[in-house]
Amino acid sequence: MASATQENLNPGSLQDRENRAAQEAARRRGRFGWFFWLPTAWLSAIIFCAVFADLLPLMPNDEMDFLSLGAPPMATEEHLLGTDLQGRDILSRVLYGARVSLTVGVVATGIGMTFGLMIGLLAGYYRGRIETSFNLIIDTVLAMPGLVVLLLASVIFGGSLTIVSLSLGVLLIPPFARISRANTLNFAQREFVVAAKAMGARDLRIIVMEILPNVVLPVAAYALVLVAAAIVIEGSLSFLGLSVPSPTPSWGGMIAEGRENLEDSPHVSFIPAAFMFLTVLSFNLVGDALRSKLADLRESAL
Repeated sequence: MASATQENLNPGSLQDRENRAAQEAARRRGRFGWFFWLPTAWLSAIIFCAVFADLLPLMPNDEMDFLSLGAPPMATEEHLLGTDLQGRDILSRVLYGARVSLTVGVVATGIGMTFGLMIGLLAGYYRGRIETSFNLIIDTVLAMPGLVVLLLASVIFGGSLTIVSLSLGVLLIPPFARISRANTLNFAQREFVVAAKAMGARDLRIIVMEILPNVVLPVAAYALVLVAAAIVIEGSLSFLGLSVPSPTPSWGGMIAEGRENLEDSPHVSFIPAAFMFLTVLSFNLVGDALRSKLADLRESAL
């Protein structure tokens, strides 16, 4: 009894227990839960099916089965998720349509991230007139109604995968630029940057070697959320008929094709809508988990 009391009063023993508790808490914070792994599994499956759709045992996405117009899911062995109102296999069209949505989401986000990251780095590092000029450009782009800009681009240049990706990528530059600038302001006055300046390092080397590695991680985590937003926007344009023209399948276009027959064949719209919902939700959950992980790493580093 006395030895136990003495152990409790021993500062070294208390310190060891506190250290072990802190390590266990840090280990738990570092683990990813089901809200990360399940969305990651879904995204991996969708990306795999979209990339290798030509090699999968799928029905041709443009082949019409006139004996199964608007067939519900599991009605026939050939059409697992049923057919649309023209007799085309929904499973095949959903997986081929994932190519359009994922391509637009990734390419547009890549364009916005690349240019936004550069603008944010330059504005946050040099400040002064450069920062003022970039902020004016960013505020001007943000003031434009995004949907109207996309509609004008589709009407003027035509609805194609390239035009939609480029125009949407331009609209995504300001959010990335603001995130990049905020993080650059945080790191531009840190000790390692000041030390690099004192050693005579050039501005380009400081930006690329010292600041960029610290800024790119939070920007990349934020990019997953904007990929989800880009998929939703592309789906909205497809629903309005201003994205990839038919008969190329896209999730938004498939939803629009079934809107006139929701009472008789609701699966024609609901199945692609469900795929879009789960994909967008998965990108958001994975992005939130990565941002939380980065926040925990920063706290532990401090």
